[in-house]
Amino acid sequence: MATIYNTATSLDGFLATPDNSLQWLFDVPGADDEESGIDDFLAGIGAMAMGSTTYEWVVEHESLMERPATWTAWYGDRPAWVFTHRDLPVVKGADIRFTRAPVREVHAEMVAAAGGRDLWVMGGGDLAGQFADAGLLDRIVATIAPVTLGDGAPLLPRDLRSDRLTLSSVGRRGQFAELTYDVRSPA
Repeated sequence: MATIYNTATSLDGFLATPDNSLQWLFDVPGADDEESGIDDFLAGIGAMAMGSTTYEWVVEHESLMERPATWTAWYGDRPAWVFTHRDLPVVKGADIRFTRAPVREVHAEMVAAAGGRDLWVMGGGDLAGQFADAGLLDRIVATIAPVTLGDGAPLLPRDLRSDRLTLSSVGRRGQFAELTYDVRSPA
């Protein structure tokens, strides 16, 4: 079981534009096809964690208030923790657990709910950074798109040096490069 931050990023290290758009990602040919590997990745995931901006983007982009079945079509019955300090809409029929607690306080609960499978930190970068700060992030999988944005939400707004990151694999997924790093806990 591992806690994995798996995300797409621009070549210059941004997850989204300054206005939280991901259209740049969907404009890349092949971004939505089987070559992305998301189905294989999801097969090993037992629970998810996301920040409020990521959750709101998914809810809006997929029109989940009007089509809640889309959530289960994508994520199944996996529980999802949304880290937020605001009240957010609940997707009907989805196992979504809103929390204001620090990641360290809910990590064991998420791991238990994952049932021996991996925990996916969907985003954003600051949330993944909180897991890294707490020594709870095991792996980063960055799928790099052939796009530069110049500005936006950073991949991981933390100072993680090579003493904590070890490159474990490099792959190609169509137009995307996939880099996987194992993460050591802070000293």
